[in-house]
Amino acid sequence: MTQSPRPPVPRPPAPGIPRPPAPKAPPLSGAAETGVSQITGQPSVATITSRRPSPSPGHPTLKEIVKRANDEGASDVHVGVGELPRLRIRGDISPLEWPETDITTFMSWLREILTDDEIQQFQDHLDFDGAADLGFVRIRISIFDSLSGPSMVLRLIGSTILTLEQLKLPEVFKKVCHYHKGLLLITGPTGSGKSTTLAAMIDYMNKNFTYNIITIEDPVEFVHKSQKCLIKHREVGRHTLKFFNALKGALRQDPDMMLVGEIRDKETMEIALKAASTGHLVAGTLHTNSAIKTLTRILDMFSAEEQQSIKVSISETLVAIIAQLLCKTTDGRRAAFHDILINTDVIKEYIVKGQYEEINQIMLKDTYEGMTTMNKSLYQLYQEGKITEETCLDMSPYSNEMSQMLRGRV
Repeated sequence: MTQSPRPPVPRPPAPGIPRPPAPKAPPLSGAAETGVSQITGQPSVATITSRRPSPSPGHPTLKEIVKRANDEGASDVHVGVGELPRLRIRGDISPLEWPETDITTFMSWLREILTDDEIQQFQDHLDFDGAADLGFVRIRISIFDSLSGPSMVLRLIGSTILTLEQLKLPEVFKKVCHYHKGLLLITGPTGSGKSTTLAAMIDYMNKNFTYNIITIEDPVEFVHKSQKCLIKHREVGRHTLKFFNALKGALRQDPDMMLVGEIRDKETMEIALKAASTGHLVAGTLHTNSAIKTLTRILDMFSAEEQQSIKVSISETLVAIIAQLLCKTTDGRRAAFHDILINTDVIKEYIVKGQYEEINQIMLKDTYEGMTTMNKSLYQLYQEGKITEETCLDMSPYSNEMSQMLRGRV
Protein backbone atom coordinates (compact mmCIF):
# COMPACT_ATOMS: atom_id res chain seq x y z
CA MET A 1 0.00 0.00 0.00
CA THR A 2 1.41 3.40 -0.97
CA GLN A 3 1.83 5.73 1.95
CA SER A 4 0.62 9.28 1.41
CA PRO A 5 3.43 11.83 1.58
CA ARG A 6 3.76 13.61 4.89
CA PRO A 7 3.70 17.41 5.00
CA PRO A 8 7.24 18.80 5.05
CA VAL A 9 8.62 20.33 8.22
CA PRO A 10 11.20 23.10 7.75
CA ARG A 11 14.59 21.65 8.61
CA PRO A 12 18.03 23.18 9.14
CA PRO A 13 20.07 23.57 5.90
CA ALA A 14 23.12 21.42 5.25
CA PRO A 15 26.43 22.66 6.69
CA GLY A 16 27.97 25.45 4.62
CA ILE A 17 24.69 26.55 3.05
CA PRO A 18 23.56 29.97 4.30
CA ARG A 19 20.29 29.84 6.21
CA PRO A 20 17.49 31.93 4.67
CA PRO A 21 15.93 34.50 6.98
CA ALA A 22 13.42 32.92 9.36
CA PRO A 23 9.80 33.72 8.49
CA LYS A 24 8.29 36.10 10.99
CA ALA A 25 4.82 36.05 12.44
CA PRO A 26 2.35 38.56 11.04
CA PRO A 27 2.53 41.85 12.96
CA LEU A 28 -0.18 42.68 15.43
CA SER A 29 -3.13 44.08 13.54
CA GLY A 30 -4.86 45.97 16.29
CA ALA A 31 -4.84 45.91 20.03
CA ALA A 32 -4.47 42.55 21.74
CA GLU A 33 -7.11 41.42 24.16
CA THR A 34 -6.22 42.26 27.73
CA GLY A 35 -7.13 39.05 29.55
CA VAL A 36 -5.31 38.27 32.77
CA SER A 37 -4.27 34.85 34.00
CA GLN A 38 -6.25 33.56 36.96
CA ILE A 39 -3.06 31.84 38.13
CA THR A 40 -0.26 34.41 37.93
CA GLY A 41 -2.24 37.65 37.64
CA GLN A 42 -0.17 38.53 34.52
CA PRO A 43 -1.31 38.86 30.88
CA SER A 44 -1.43 35.33 29.46
CA VAL A 45 -0.24 33.97 26.12
CA ALA A 46 -3.81 33.20 25.12
CA THR A 47 -4.82 36.85 25.24
CA ILE A 48 -2.67 37.76 22.24
CA THR A 49 -5.07 36.44 19.64
CA SER A 50 -4.74 38.99 16.85
CA ARG A 51 -1.30 37.85 15.64
CA ARG A 52 -2.02 34.18 15.04
CA PRO A 53 -3.43 32.73 11.82
CA SER A 54 -6.65 30.75 11.93
CA PRO A 55 -6.80 26.95 11.64
CA SER A 56 -8.20 25.38 8.49
CA PRO A 57 -12.01 25.39 8.10
CA GLY A 58 -13.69 22.84 10.38
CA HIS A 59 -10.75 22.67 12.77
CA PRO A 60 -10.82 24.10 16.31
CA THR A 61 -8.29 26.46 17.83
CA LEU A 62 -5.87 24.94 20.30
CA LYS A 63 -7.47 26.94 23.09
CA GLU A 64 -10.85 25.30 22.25
CA ILE A 65 -9.27 21.83 22.50
CA VAL A 66 -7.58 22.63 25.81
CA LYS A 67 -10.82 24.15 27.16
CA ARG A 68 -12.65 20.94 26.21
CA ALA A 69 -9.92 18.86 27.89
CA ASN A 70 -10.07 20.96 31.03
CA ASP A 71 -13.87 20.73 31.22
CA GLU A 72 -13.78 16.94 30.82
CA GLY A 73 -11.03 16.40 33.40
CA ALA A 74 -8.37 15.24 30.93
CA SER A 75 -4.74 15.12 32.00
CA ASP A 76 -3.19 15.38 28.53
CA VAL A 77 -3.96 16.55 24.99
CA HIS A 78 -2.40 14.70 22.02
CA VAL A 79 -2.41 16.40 18.61
CA GLY A 80 -0.36 15.86 15.47
CA VAL A 81 -0.40 16.25 11.71
CA GLY A 82 -2.42 13.45 10.11
CA GLU A 83 -3.99 12.45 13.43
CA LEU A 84 -7.28 13.11 15.19
CA PRO A 85 -6.96 15.25 18.33
CA ARG A 86 -7.15 13.00 21.39
CA LEU A 87 -7.53 13.41 25.15
CA ARG A 88 -6.20 11.24 27.97
CA ILE A 89 -8.92 10.95 30.59
CA ARG A 90 -8.29 8.83 33.69
CA GLY A 91 -5.55 6.90 31.95
CA ASP A 92 -7.34 6.20 28.64
CA ILE A 93 -6.76 8.04 25.33
CA SER A 94 -9.92 8.87 23.36
CA PRO A 95 -10.27 10.66 19.98
CA LEU A 96 -12.35 13.81 19.55
CA GLU A 97 -14.84 14.46 16.76
CA TRP A 98 -12.72 17.05 14.93
CA PRO A 99 -11.03 16.11 11.61
CA GLU A 100 -7.44 14.99 11.14
CA THR A 101 -5.01 17.81 11.72
CA ASP A 102 -3.29 19.39 8.72
CA ILE A 103 0.00 21.30 8.75
CA THR A 104 -1.69 24.71 8.43
CA THR A 105 -3.82 24.04 11.50
CA PHE A 106 -0.87 22.65 13.45
CA MET A 107 1.27 25.72 12.76
CA SER A 108 -1.61 27.99 13.79
CA TRP A 109 -1.76 26.09 17.09
CA LEU A 110 1.97 26.66 17.63
CA ARG A 111 1.44 30.40 17.21
CA GLU A 112 -1.20 30.34 19.93
CA ILE A 113 1.30 29.24 22.57
CA LEU A 114 4.83 29.90 21.27
CA THR A 115 6.83 32.98 20.32
CA ASP A 116 8.48 33.27 16.91
CA ASP A 117 11.85 32.38 18.46
CA GLU A 118 10.40 29.28 20.09
CA ILE A 119 8.85 28.13 16.81
CA GLN A 120 12.21 28.66 15.12
CA GLN A 121 13.85 26.66 17.91
CA PHE A 122 11.49 23.74 17.19
CA GLN A 123 12.17 23.97 13.46
CA ASP A 124 15.93 23.98 14.09
CA HIS A 125 16.03 21.14 16.62
CA LEU A 126 12.79 19.24 15.84
CA ASP A 127 12.08 19.10 19.59
CA PHE A 128 10.74 21.69 22.01
CA ASP A 129 9.78 21.62 25.69
CA GLY A 130 8.18 24.48 27.56
CA ALA A 131 5.10 25.78 29.31
CA ALA A 132 2.37 28.34 28.65
CA ASP A 133 -0.42 30.02 30.57
CA LEU A 134 -3.81 30.05 28.85
CA GLY A 135 -5.48 31.99 31.63
CA PHE A 136 -7.84 29.25 32.81
CA VAL A 137 -5.12 26.58 32.94
CA ARG A 138 -1.36 26.20 32.59
CA ILE A 139 0.01 23.67 30.12
CA ARG A 140 3.32 21.85 29.88
CA ILE A 141 4.32 21.58 26.22
CA SER A 142 6.28 18.89 24.40
CA ILE A 143 6.56 19.26 20.59
CA PHE A 144 8.40 16.75 18.43
CA ASP A 145 8.72 15.56 14.84
CA SER A 146 7.53 12.09 13.81
CA LEU A 147 7.04 9.92 10.73
CA SER A 148 3.59 11.37 10.05
CA GLY A 149 4.59 14.96 10.80
CA PRO A 150 5.04 17.28 13.78
CA SER A 151 3.13 16.38 16.93
CA MET A 152 2.45 17.92 20.32
CA VAL A 153 1.50 16.69 23.78
CA LEU A 154 0.11 19.12 26.34
CA ARG A 155 -0.06 18.28 30.05
CA LEU A 156 -2.80 20.25 31.83
CA ILE A 157 -1.80 21.84 35.11
CA GLY A 158 -4.91 22.96 36.96
CA SER A 159 -5.31 26.55 38.08
CA THR A 160 -6.42 25.30 41.50
CA ILE A 161 -3.85 23.55 43.69
CA LEU A 162 -5.53 20.67 45.47
CA THR A 163 -4.91 20.30 49.19
CA LEU A 164 -3.60 17.21 50.96
CA GLU A 165 -7.12 16.65 52.30
CA GLN A 166 -8.69 16.88 48.84
CA LEU A 167 -6.17 14.36 47.53
CA LYS A 168 -6.98 12.12 50.53
CA LEU A 169 -3.31 11.60 51.29
CA PRO A 170 -2.22 10.00 54.59
CA GLU A 171 -1.38 12.19 57.61
CA VAL A 172 2.30 11.29 57.26
CA PHE A 173 2.48 13.73 54.31
CA LYS A 174 1.82 16.60 56.73
CA LYS A 175 4.29 15.14 59.21
CA VAL A 176 7.20 15.25 56.76
CA CYS A 177 6.34 18.85 55.86
CA HIS A 178 7.28 19.84 59.43
CA TYR A 179 10.94 18.89 59.01
CA HIS A 180 13.22 21.94 58.88
CA LYS A 181 16.12 20.29 57.08
CA GLY A 182 16.95 17.19 55.10
CA LEU A 183 16.17 15.56 51.77
CA LEU A 184 12.58 14.73 50.82
CA LEU A 185 12.08 12.71 47.63
CA ILE A 186 8.80 12.21 45.74
CA THR A 187 9.21 9.55 43.07
CA GLY A 188 7.24 7.76 40.39
CA PRO A 189 6.98 7.44 36.60
CA THR A 190 5.66 10.19 34.34
CA GLY A 191 1.95 10.77 34.90
CA SER A 192 1.87 9.33 38.42
CA GLY A 193 0.83 12.59 40.08
CA LYS A 194 4.20 13.49 41.64
CA SER A 195 3.84 17.18 40.79
CA THR A 196 0.28 17.33 42.14
CA THR A 197 1.32 15.73 45.43
CA LEU A 198 4.38 17.95 45.81
CA ALA A 199 2.29 21.03 45.00
CA ALA A 200 -0.17 20.07 47.75
CA MET A 201 2.68 19.72 50.24
CA ILE A 202 4.10 23.14 49.33
CA ASP A 203 0.59 24.59 49.58
CA TYR A 204 0.38 23.17 53.13
CA MET A 205 3.70 24.81 54.02
CA ASN A 206 2.61 28.06 52.36
CA LYS A 207 -0.43 28.24 54.64
CA ASN A 208 1.29 27.20 57.86
CA PHE A 209 4.98 28.19 57.88
CA THR A 210 7.03 31.33 57.30
CA TYR A 211 9.57 29.94 54.85
CA ASN A 212 11.52 31.32 51.93
CA ILE A 213 10.90 28.68 49.22
CA ILE A 214 12.80 28.62 45.92
CA THR A 215 11.59 26.23 43.21
CA ILE A 216 13.75 25.17 40.27
CA GLU A 217 11.74 23.38 37.57
CA ASP A 218 11.80 22.46 33.90
CA PRO A 219 9.27 23.87 33.20
CA VAL A 220 7.46 25.59 36.08
CA GLU A 221 4.20 23.69 36.60
CA PHE A 222 2.04 24.68 39.58
CA VAL A 223 2.38 28.38 40.39
CA HIS A 224 2.09 29.24 44.08
CA LYS A 225 1.19 32.72 45.27
CA SER A 226 3.13 33.74 48.37
CA GLN A 227 1.02 33.56 51.53
CA LYS A 228 2.85 32.94 54.81
CA CYS A 229 5.79 31.75 52.72
CA LEU A 230 7.79 33.79 50.22
CA ILE A 231 7.89 31.62 47.07
CA LYS A 232 10.11 32.27 44.03
CA HIS A 233 9.76 30.14 40.90
CA ARG A 234 12.71 29.64 38.52
CA GLU A 235 12.49 27.83 35.18
CA VAL A 236 15.49 26.04 33.68
CA GLY A 237 16.25 27.47 30.25
CA ARG A 238 14.39 30.70 31.03
CA HIS A 239 15.61 31.95 34.41
CA THR A 240 18.68 29.71 34.74
CA LEU A 241 20.69 27.53 32.38
CA LYS A 242 21.05 24.41 34.54
CA PHE A 243 19.48 22.79 37.60
CA PHE A 244 22.94 22.61 39.15
CA ASN A 245 23.64 26.35 38.71
CA ALA A 246 20.28 27.37 40.18
CA LEU A 247 20.52 24.98 43.13
CA LYS A 248 24.07 26.07 43.92
CA GLY A 249 23.03 29.73 43.68
CA ALA A 250 19.98 29.13 45.87
CA LEU A 251 22.29 28.37 48.80
CA ARG A 252 23.21 32.08 48.81
CA GLN A 253 19.59 33.27 48.60
CA ASP A 254 18.58 32.68 52.24
CA PRO A 255 16.32 29.67 51.52
CA ASP A 256 14.44 27.60 54.05
CA MET A 257 13.33 25.13 51.40
CA MET A 258 14.43 24.36 47.85
CA LEU A 259 12.39 22.36 45.37
CA VAL A 260 14.26 20.68 42.52
CA GLY A 261 11.81 19.67 39.78
CA GLU A 262 13.91 16.65 38.87
CA ILE A 263 17.21 15.33 40.19
CA ARG A 264 18.71 14.08 36.95
CA ASP A 265 22.42 13.61 37.50
CA LYS A 266 25.30 13.19 39.93
CA GLU A 267 26.08 16.93 40.10
CA THR A 268 22.55 17.88 41.08
CA MET A 269 22.33 15.07 43.63
CA GLU A 270 25.63 16.12 45.22
CA ILE A 271 24.53 19.74 45.68
CA ALA A 272 21.08 18.59 46.92
CA LEU A 273 22.76 16.41 49.57
CA LYS A 274 25.08 19.29 50.51
CA ALA A 275 22.15 21.69 50.87
CA ALA A 276 20.20 19.14 52.93
CA SER A 277 23.18 18.64 55.24
CA THR A 278 23.66 22.38 55.88
CA GLY A 279 20.29 23.12 57.45
CA HIS A 280 17.96 23.38 54.44
CA LEU A 281 14.93 21.34 53.45
CA VAL A 282 15.38 20.08 49.89
CA ALA A 283 12.52 18.42 48.00
CA GLY A 284 13.01 16.75 44.65
CA THR A 285 11.61 14.14 42.28
CA LEU A 286 13.07 11.09 40.55
CA HIS A 287 11.60 8.66 38.05
CA THR A 288 11.66 5.52 40.17
CA ASN A 289 8.84 3.15 41.09
CA SER A 290 9.63 2.34 44.71
CA ALA A 291 11.49 3.62 47.76
CA ILE A 292 14.16 0.90 47.53
CA LYS A 293 14.72 1.53 43.81
CA THR A 294 15.16 5.21 44.64
CA LEU A 295 18.04 4.39 46.98
CA THR A 296 19.72 2.19 44.37
CA ARG A 297 19.10 4.77 41.63
CA ILE A 298 20.91 7.43 43.69
CA LEU A 299 23.85 5.12 44.34
CA ASP A 300 24.07 4.24 40.65
CA MET A 301 24.83 7.90 39.91
CA PHE A 302 28.18 7.46 41.68
CA SER A 303 31.23 5.27 41.17
CA ALA A 304 31.80 2.17 43.26
CA GLU A 305 34.48 4.00 45.26
CA GLU A 306 32.06 6.82 46.15
CA GLN A 307 29.03 4.75 47.04
CA GLN A 308 29.88 4.02 50.68
CA SER A 309 30.33 7.71 51.50
CA ILE A 310 27.08 8.50 49.66
CA LYS A 311 25.25 5.86 51.73
CA VAL A 312 26.45 7.66 54.86
CA SER A 313 25.42 11.03 53.44
CA ILE A 314 21.93 9.74 52.52
CA SER A 315 21.48 8.14 55.94
CA GLU A 316 22.31 11.47 57.63
CA THR A 317 20.22 13.77 55.43
CA LEU A 318 17.22 11.77 54.20
CA VAL A 319 13.82 12.73 55.62
CA ALA A 320 11.59 10.43 53.58
CA ILE A 321 11.07 8.78 50.22
CA ILE A 322 7.50 8.72 48.92
CA ALA A 323 7.02 6.64 45.77
CA GLN A 324 3.62 7.10 44.11
CA LEU A 325 1.62 5.32 41.44
CA LEU A 326 -2.01 5.65 40.27
CA CYS A 327 -4.64 2.95 39.76
CA LYS A 328 -8.20 2.97 38.43
CA THR A 329 -10.97 2.86 41.01
CA THR A 330 -14.37 1.18 40.83
CA ASP A 331 -16.09 4.55 40.26
CA GLY A 332 -14.04 5.25 37.12
CA ARG A 333 -11.62 7.65 38.78
CA ARG A 334 -8.02 7.12 39.87
CA ALA A 335 -6.42 6.78 43.30
CA ALA A 336 -2.82 7.05 44.47
CA PHE A 337 -0.99 4.29 46.31
CA HIS A 338 2.43 4.61 47.88
CA ASP A 339 5.70 3.31 49.17
CA ILE A 340 6.52 5.52 52.17
CA LEU A 341 9.95 5.25 53.76
CA ILE A 342 10.65 7.40 56.84
CA ASN A 343 14.31 7.66 57.82
CA THR A 344 14.26 6.41 61.41
CA ASP A 345 17.40 5.46 63.36
CA VAL A 346 17.00 1.81 62.37
CA ILE A 347 16.53 2.72 58.70
CA LYS A 348 19.72 4.81 58.83
CA GLU A 349 21.73 1.76 59.89
CA TYR A 350 20.26 -0.38 57.12
CA ILE A 351 20.95 2.31 54.48
CA VAL A 352 24.63 2.46 55.48
CA LYS A 353 24.85 -1.36 55.35
CA GLY A 354 22.87 -1.59 52.09
CA GLN A 355 20.38 -4.03 53.65
CA TYR A 356 17.39 -3.17 51.49
CA GLU A 357 15.31 -6.27 52.18
CA GLU A 358 15.37 -5.43 55.89
CA ILE A 359 14.24 -1.89 55.05
CA ASN A 360 11.29 -3.31 53.10
CA GLN A 361 10.29 -5.46 56.07
CA ILE A 362 10.28 -2.44 58.38
CA MET A 363 8.14 -0.51 55.89
CA LEU A 364 5.72 -3.44 55.92
CA LYS A 365 5.43 -3.60 59.71
CA ASP A 366 6.10 -0.10 61.11
CA THR A 367 2.73 1.66 61.04
CA TYR A 368 3.55 4.05 63.91
CA GLU A 369 5.88 6.22 61.79
CA GLY A 370 3.45 6.18 58.87
CA MET A 371 5.51 3.87 56.69
CA THR A 372 3.82 1.61 54.18
CA THR A 373 4.50 -0.41 51.06
CA MET A 374 2.68 -0.29 47.75
CA ASN A 375 1.10 -3.68 48.43
CA LYS A 376 -0.20 -2.52 51.82
CA SER A 377 -1.49 0.69 50.25
CA LEU A 378 -3.23 -1.23 47.46
CA TYR A 379 -4.72 -3.70 49.92
CA GLN A 380 -6.15 -0.84 51.97
CA LEU A 381 -7.83 0.59 48.86
CA TYR A 382 -9.26 -2.90 48.20
CA GLN A 383 -10.59 -3.18 51.76
CA GLU A 384 -12.27 0.23 51.36
CA GLY A 385 -14.01 -1.04 48.21
CA LYS A 386 -12.25 1.47 45.97
CA ILE A 387 -10.48 -1.04 43.74
CA THR A 388 -11.08 -4.62 42.65
CA GLU A 389 -9.02 -7.71 43.39
CA GLU A 390 -7.95 -7.75 39.73
CA THR A 391 -6.62 -4.20 40.03
CA CYS A 392 -4.69 -5.18 43.18
CA LEU A 393 -2.94 -8.01 41.36
CA ASP A 394 -2.41 -6.03 38.16
CA MET A 395 -0.85 -2.98 39.84
CA SER A 396 1.09 -4.81 42.56
CA PRO A 397 4.90 -4.73 42.24
CA TYR A 398 4.97 -8.11 44.06
CA SER A 399 1.94 -10.04 42.88
CA ASN A 400 2.77 -13.20 44.90
CA GLU A 401 2.78 -11.22 48.15
CA MET A 402 -0.45 -9.50 47.09
CA SER A 403 -2.09 -12.86 46.43
CA GLN A 404 -1.22 -13.94 49.97
CA MET A 405 -2.63 -10.67 51.36
CA LEU A 406 -5.90 -11.18 49.50
CA ARG A 407 -6.15 -14.68 50.96
CA GLY A 408 -5.42 -13.51 54.50
CA ARG A 409 -2.02 -15.17 54.75
CA VAL A 410 -0.04 -11.96 55.35
